[in-house]
Amino acid sequence: MDKKQAESWWQRHRPSARRLVQVYSALLYNAHLRGFVTGEIYRGGTKAVCVPGFNCYSCPGAVGACPLGALQNALASSGHRAGWYVLGILLLYGVILGRTVCGWICPLGWIQELLHRIPTPKIRKSAVTRALTWLKYIVLVLFAVVLPLWYGLAYDVPLPAFCKYICPAGTLEGAIGLLPANPGFFGMLGILFTRKFVILLVIGLACVFCYRSFCRFLCPLGALYGLFSRINIVGVKVDANRCTHCGACVTHCEMDVRRVGDRECIQCGRCMDSCSQGAISVKAGKITLRAPEIGCAGEPENAPEKRRSLARILWAAALALLCFAVLWYNVLDPALRPKETPAAAVTEAPAEATKAPAETTEAPVETATAPAESDPAAAFRSDAPVGCEVGQQLEDFTAECLDGSVFRLAENRGKVVFINLWATWCTPCIQELPHFDALYREHGDDIAVLAVHSQFVTEDPAAYLAGKGFGISFAVDSSDGRLFGIVNGSATLPQTVVLNRKGEVIYNQVRSVTPEQLNALYEEAAR
Repeated sequence: MDKKQAESWWQRHRPSARRLVQVYSALLYNAHLRGFVTGEIYRGGTKAVCVPGFNCYSCPGAVGACPLGALQNALASSGHRAGWYVLGILLLYGVILGRTVCGWICPLGWIQELLHRIPTPKIRKSAVTRALTWLKYIVLVLFAVVLPLWYGLAYDVPLPAFCKYICPAGTLEGAIGLLPANPGFFGMLGILFTRKFVILLVIGLACVFCYRSFCRFLCPLGALYGLFSRINIVGVKVDANRCTHCGACVTHCEMDVRRVGDRECIQCGRCMDSCSQGAISVKAGKITLRAPEIGCAGEPENAPEKRRSLARILWAAALALLCFAVLWYNVLDPALRPKETPAAAVTEAPAEATKAPAETTEAPVETATAPAESDPAAAFRSDAPVGCEVGQQLEDFTAECLDGSVFRLAENRGKVVFINLWATWCTPCIQELPHFDALYREHGDDIAVLAVHSQFVTEDPAAYLAGKGFGISFAVDSSDGRLFGIVNGSATLPQTVVLNRKGEVIYNQVRSVTPEQLNALYEEAAR
């Protein structure tokens, strides 16, 4: 292949600016690359910030939150607080970008387009596909608004219905993304995952034959952004003085648009190539981001060169930002550093204690037996190494509870201890809290139960618990996540840790528990 042929091949196959932006956005949204190796969800500060596009919160690479998931959680907790942040950020994204998010910076949209490039017969748009576009508004109202709001107000249970029952991004990025590095999670999979996996396969297959099927027919986020189609600042604009209303733009568009820029338009700008009059451009307000070959009306002659210079500057800044993000989220972020624990001091203490009797001239037998007579907890001391795995003794800690009391693990030696990691936004967590409370009331002083709420994106657990009448102890993890770190907790909830009377771990699993399982664990730990 000579130089001319190589240049011709590159001209035919080089990625468009839109494709590069899609790839860039997917990388920036998921800059926590180490998460795909370790199987851990990023829990740093930016995880509380909603990204504009569809990107699962539980994806091991995600460094931000999904706006649709945040909306459902805000509605579910509306009985306790108003979700002004979520509503405000969605309003901001809608007014500025609208469905430009769908066409340029949504990773799920990019994946759909890649699937559609598989060579197969294609389903062309028609009156039927146009009618089906209304389905996503039904999904938005029912699964993203009504069900979360209903369960939150009527049952005080968070139910992000779309995320739980439909979302293909959650299945692909969250569940499947976490499984390779967490083989233990396979035991947690049930009928719900099977159903969602089937939905994912159906949607993926549909995208092969029908352009962006999920985006057109099911995506509630696209439906929400479509409501701003008449007022969004960034997107395709039509020069009315040049437009001849030939309809070529609508005919060549693969989305179900009736006019450029309507609720189904994803602002991709591909219609510019089919407009012979040069009437279509991509603008941000009055600033032209991409102009037709003949230029925009009234522009100075050097406008194209200025745009190219601006594009080079913006791409350089964007690449620098991406490099910094990858470095930060994988190396520099303090949230990635392992929590320092006093395990070394705990394991060294017995060695120092054994030296003291050897240096004295008093009878060693009496000094060795004296603590057993004065300290009832001595019978429950353990020689197991400090750790959070089964067979190890859990590191001692102190937690300030929401009712003002203090929970000290050391003071509960001789009891069976249950530690439950939960969060107000976690439906299984909410459903199993009464089981722990019933177990505590049944066995009284023989057990201790501490429910620790994640400090990550906290939803004011004190407000949620008010009036519930639970008898168990509740605490919120510290800002550095120390309690979660001690038990090897993660953002995947719920998690239960059970200690026997010696403080040794007999159970530490990320999964829901039933009353029968809790009773069985109590019987095992109480032996």
